[in-house]
Amino acid sequence: MIYKRSSSLFLEAEKVIPGGVNSPVRAFKAVGGTPIFVEKAKGAYLYDEDGNQLIDYINSWGPMILGHAFEPVVDAVIEKAKKGTSFGMPTEIETKIAELAVSMVPNIDKIRFVNSGTEACMSAVRLARGFTNKDKIIKFAGCYHGHSDSFLIQAGSGAVTFGSPNSPGVTKGTAKDTLLAKYNDLENVKTLIEANKNEIACIIIEPVAGNMGCIPPKKGFLEGLRTLCDANNILLIFDEVMTGFRLAKGGAQELYNIKADIVCFGKVIGGGLPVGAFAARNEIMNYLAPLGPVYQAGTLSGNPLAMAAGLAMLTTLNTDTEVFNRLAQKTEYLHKGIAKVLNKLNITHTINRVGSMISVHFSETEVIDFDTAAKGNNDTFKNFFHGMLNNGIYIAPSAFETWFITDALTYEDLDKTILACENVFK
Repeated sequence: MIYKRSSSLFLEAEKVIPGGVNSPVRAFKAVGGTPIFVEKAKGAYLYDEDGNQLIDYINSWGPMILGHAFEPVVDAVIEKAKKGTSFGMPTEIETKIAELAVSMVPNIDKIRFVNSGTEACMSAVRLARGFTNKDKIIKFAGCYHGHSDSFLIQAGSGAVTFGSPNSPGVTKGTAKDTLLAKYNDLENVKTLIEANKNEIACIIIEPVAGNMGCIPPKKGFLEGLRTLCDANNILLIFDEVMTGFRLAKGGAQELYNIKADIVCFGKVIGGGLPVGAFAARNEIMNYLAPLGPVYQAGTLSGNPLAMAAGLAMLTTLNTDTEVFNRLAQKTEYLHKGIAKVLNKLNITHTINRVGSMISVHFSETEVIDFDTAAKGNNDTFKNFFHGMLNNGIYIAPSAFETWFITDALTYEDLDKTILACENVFK
């Protein structure tokens, strides 16, 4: 395919935007080449500035669960925009989407809307610290909870070593309160808790990891975290920015029947517009200002356009009783098709899948955490990415990102994707 205009636009962007992009993974640094500039999208397809049509498997990193330019969402935004785009005052639609979200998700009584997943996770941790009157948190290597300082931490030299910042600008003082655990390793978590008795406010986790590829929780892992939290007066935070309203109506809490204390949302809840949220039972949420002492605010939080988009999206997901089954079936079909091709061609790989999240790892070993995800053959992935792109398939430009399946995909689209995979490795 030809990307002459995208290349030209990227050169212009680099002059006025750091790296030419407003979110780093878009820069294609992990795979090489020039990022694709999009002109428009509809359903399961992207149309770039050079006129190429691409089958889309990132779907704006998750929110386009029903396809791009989904008409009920677009219509809701247009109608709301005609009445004004922002007021900085309460609107009825905020209550409507809050009531719907609370009715769909288990174990939450109240929800606070913000503008991004980063804000949601940052606010959830602050709330947990305020509620428990403790400072330290446990996060997991390879789980991404946004770019708030507390989350940009890498491991030290030992299992119980304090974290150290892996981004300039994050202070050692901030880093010392973040403890890094190994995903799917309960014993590691127990060791951290024992070494920091009565100091840990919360454990925050992606219940299904999506930022080291798709990595499901091992059987008993989430249950074990719940037990450890209960025994040690620690709040369990599920970062469901990716999984919320995607894996089930009630997200991972419903899918795995695990109750989190605080849940963070983003992506799907905004219908494609910038929205995040965090939610919990009353006793925790009532610690938030203006009811309680934990301060959190945002000028554009509850923006009417974002609320309209989110309400239209959640209403459809709540009323379409088969949508999650359809998504899971399409993802399974894709999984089996790609696996059959790669096995036939003797390409070393492992595929992880949960619901409508899936990733292909070019690895000899099972991928269960960040260490095993990092063992994948990155050169093979680079070839795979560019080969798929040349065949009209757009996947995430990083081996450490899950793919997101949209209900707008047809089985013909899935067959084209499987055939493209075969063409890459022939």
